[in-house]
Amino acid sequence: MIGVLVSGEGTNLQALIDVGLPIAAVASNRPEIGALARAEAAGIPCRVFTLDAYSERAARDREMADWLQLRGVDLVVLAGYMHLLTGVFLDRFAERIVNVHPSLLPQFPGAHAIDDALAAGVDTTGVTVHYVDQGLDTGDVIRQEAVAVEPRDTLVERIHAVEHRILPEVVKELCAR
Repeated sequence: MIGVLVSGEGTNLQALIDVGLPIAAVASNRPEIGALARAEAAGIPCRVFTLDAYSERAARDREMADWLQLRGVDLVVLAGYMHLLTGVFLDRFAERIVNVHPSLLPQFPGAHAIDDALAAGVDTTGVTVHYVDQGLDTGDVIRQEAVAVEPRDTLVERIHAVEHRILPEVVKELCAR
């Protein structure tokens, strides 16, 4: 069963829902986001774990991991989740957490990958699905696909289209193992 962590509108979550993957739970660090409405519409249990509700990030991550495990989650997918996870969470789901990132890692890690690629003047960027480790976008690469930067006015949409295609493909393959 899959647990999905989200922080935004949830278009990557919707891509996972649309292909019928076994999503048991959706967790977020932010209330009132589009992703939670998408999960609720699909009948998927949701819960928000705001950082300010806990004395420390590790306490939040421990409770979130407990909640996911109680729902039978054995694979965690970060689908636009914009918080680093602590060792408490990472250890619980060791080598069973994947993330989608809008660049060809190791180039342009972090929250502003598309802007960083444009600022660097590269001709090609892309999408990476990778395992999550203690670093910032440093886990082993599972799959990458290049995307030409030009035309710039459609880059974000083209990056998202690739994310919405390869993330579900990779997750489906991982579930089949």
